[in-house]
Amino acid sequence: MTTLTVWKFDTVDGAEKALNKLMELQKQYLVEVIDAATVTWPSGTKKPTTRQLLPTTAIGAVDGAFWGMLFGFLFFMPLAGAAMGSLIGALSGHFADYGINDQFIKEVRAQVTEGKSALFLMTGKVTEDKVHEAFKGMEKGQLIQSNLSNEQEKKLREDFCATPAKTGAAVS
Repeated sequence: MTTLTVWKFDTVDGAEKALNKLMELQKQYLVEVIDAATVTWPSGTKKPTTRQLLPTTAIGAVDGAFWGMLFGFLFFMPLAGAAMGSLIGALSGHFADYGINDQFIKEVRAQVTEGKSALFLMTGKVTEDKVHEAFKGMEKGQLIQSNLSNEQEKKLREDFCATPAKTGAAVS
């Protein structure tokens, strides 16, 4: 089963460091990173910078279009005027097909702000205890959203989050 999680970090480089660690762990077959993308928002800039893990030419235009549309929708047109209403409605409906609802959009926009970063992560199999051990001593992220069950999400928050578990809407 593929899991989609979104992690917020209180530093600009937190998401990148976490992704680099996950890529090391993937080489050891401890986690399967299917795809990932980072958002970094340095202080003093108007907009965040996004980066997709895999080049679009390597995975096909569909995946690249997904990340591009999602990040555009999240960060680059959040306050579009009425003229954009039909486009926003169409995108909103499109992302609802993936379980990305208005609550998800609002939470990500509210939490990924200037001076922070986020890691959007699609994973397959994970050897949880070894991944948890590998992240000891690193900056902890805050889980914003996931498509895990409530029980799985609670365990994930306990193992990897800097802040205590809170219940929230899942991406599923």
